[in-house]
Amino acid sequence: MKNSKPWFPLLLLFVFLNTFFLTGKNFLNKQGVDHLVLIGGNLVLFIATALSFYISHKSITSNNPNSSVRSLYGSFMIKFFLIAIAAFIYIMVVKKNVNKPALVICMGLYLVYSFVEVASLQKLLKQKKQDSVAGNQ
Repeated sequence: MKNSKPWFPLLLLFVFLNTFFLTGKNFLNKQGVDHLVLIGGNLVLFIATALSFYISHKSITSNNPNSSVRSLYGSFMIKFFLIAIAAFIYIMVVKKNVNKPALVICMGLYLVYSFVEVASLQKLLKQKKQDSVAGNQ
């Protein structure tokens, strides 16, 4: 991608959350939340969302409408399975010591990352539509 602006909200969210998890370590521990689980979950969510965003963004720039439908389903499946595998690995490694509050927060972060991804894609789609209308005139 030539323009890094669509990535900015996603990157900003990742940096902000990691900064909070690192600086608020004592606060989170007092609440019974493992900050390392949050940092790992945030990293997995960022990578999965960035990959999904890249695939979706690539399809938006394509002229083939079938490509966009395939890539949206594909990016959802990739994101879902990456997150499910990461959660499964975490649960299998720590077994009975699973930090449930951190997992619940990570589920909330999934929603936040999804919202940021969709909002960024909508801006790109709107921009593409404006560019195509301007090109037709």
